[in-house]
Amino acid sequence: MKRLCIIKAEDVGNLTVSLTFSDSTVQIVDIGEFIRRHPHPQYNKYLDPRKFGRFAIENGNIVWGKNWDLVFPVEQLHTGTVV
Repeated sequence: MKRLCIIKAEDVGNLTVSLTFSDSTVQIVDIGEFIRRHPHPQYNKYLDPRKFGRFAIENGNIVWGKNWDLVFPVEQLHTGTVV
């Protein structure tokens, strides 16, 4: 079985991303909601839309920051929610 991974990510505004997965699923995920519910200095900086938009896809996942300050399990992102 192939590993599920993110192949495309797009900032769609309001701290939300559109993610396309290797199984062709597309999910819209509100990352801002997670950050607001779980305030932490490591995460809070990504409430700034300019910083939020500087994500990358690495090893099949969407990550923020050089040291992966903010990252979520691909399986959660695939469902459209992060906890």
